[in-house]
Amino acid sequence: MATLTRRSLLAAGASLAVASHPVFRAEASNGAKNVAAFDGVRSATSAAVDSGDIPGALSVIWKDGRVRCTQLSGVRDVESHAPVELSTLFAIASMSKPVTVAVALMLLDQGIFKLDDPITRWAPEFANMRVLRRADGPLDDTYPAPKAITIEDLMTHRSGLSYSFLAQGPLAGALFAKFGMGIESKLSPDEWLRDLAALPLAYAPGERYNYGHSIDVLGFVMARAAGATLRHVMQERLFDPLRMEDTDFWIPPAKRARAARIYFSPGPGDFEPAAVSGFFGDSPPAYTSGGQGLVSTAPDYLKFAQLLLGGGAVGGKRLLRAATVRRMTENHLSDAQRGLPFMSGVPWGGLGFGLGMPVVVKAGSTWGGAGVGSFGWGGAFGGWWQADPTRNAVLLWLQSCLPAPPVPGKPLSPRVPGAMGVAEFQTRANAALDG
Repeated sequence: MATLTRRSLLAAGASLAVASHPVFRAEASNGAKNVAAFDGVRSATSAAVDSGDIPGALSVIWKDGRVRCTQLSGVRDVESHAPVELSTLFAIASMSKPVTVAVALMLLDQGIFKLDDPITRWAPEFANMRVLRRADGPLDDTYPAPKAITIEDLMTHRSGLSYSFLAQGPLAGALFAKFGMGIESKLSPDEWLRDLAALPLAYAPGERYNYGHSIDVLGFVMARAAGATLRHVMQERLFDPLRMEDTDFWIPPAKRARAARIYFSPGPGDFEPAAVSGFFGDSPPAYTSGGQGLVSTAPDYLKFAQLLLGGGAVGGKRLLRAATVRRMTENHLSDAQRGLPFMSGVPWGGLGFGLGMPVVVKAGSTWGGAGVGSFGWGGAFGGWWQADPTRNAVLLWLQSCLPAPPVPGKPLSPRVPGAMGVAEFQTRANAALDG
């Protein structure tokens, strides 16, 4: 167990790091009336670190073609005191999901598959699926799935698949025993799909939103459809064209000194290294989690957010049709489905769900006052992003700190490191953009 003793970068060093990065050189004065507002945004990031809540964080506001505000606070490694920098590699957990879905939609644009295609065309393991009569019931008390899982079911988490830490009853234990948290695995993709398909679904396909391994399955389905590994498909279709040079499922040895260490945090100021070794193997892993397995940097992820905010084009490169991006960023859930709990009993409120990420359907109701049509997502390590078409803006927060390890079948820890900092950042950032 380590205790954080040095939390913040020197302001001069942080400013130099920002100014030296080509993506961030556009950051300039925002006008006298906005100086205080953006200072408040920076202080929200620093406060989350100075309070001992998290070891380090990075926040960015981009609007109308330039970075308006950047704050680097704290350390990426508690033991060595290495500071958070713009080039710091963060494991982004579920922020991987919209990235994977966007690449899958490139295949849709090419006519390789359609949203209503059954996934059994590429993943026959999922033929003849069984559904639990009760989500918390015995694994052998099931009925035949009334329909096949479709590509859209995966993209909207309506496949009936679950995560171990959100499932109920015996299914939670079975999932955890076989797949753990799901971010890494010793199984090959084919073995992983086979074993997942051998377990029953929590709900019938298409019935309701149920957060789980859907995007992991989507990644392997699109890899099979493209005839390559998921890592290769992602690199060829997205990372290479946008020069997202640090986004990957693996951190090569030459880049590892830049990686933010992942921590569990049982309490403020206490940070225990989490054992996530897949990023640091001798070679890229065979199993790659499209749902939660990517690492990235602030400059890289900002390019991805700009791609979607730009309707599928950024920097003169079009990778997705504008109509496809509109489809991705509109709500796909029915009113009845939004009436059911989101995760762990949390209501949907002003959110709906598009393809791979939530979308705001009621102005000012969530994300610190995000506008209608805003979209984005967070991750278990505490990262979060939002793109707001009404303001032509992107907000980004990166950190690497988890709550206490989850226990299958039990409620998640009430402590969510960085959550208060993200909420304050959202509120102050949206207010600054309106100023």
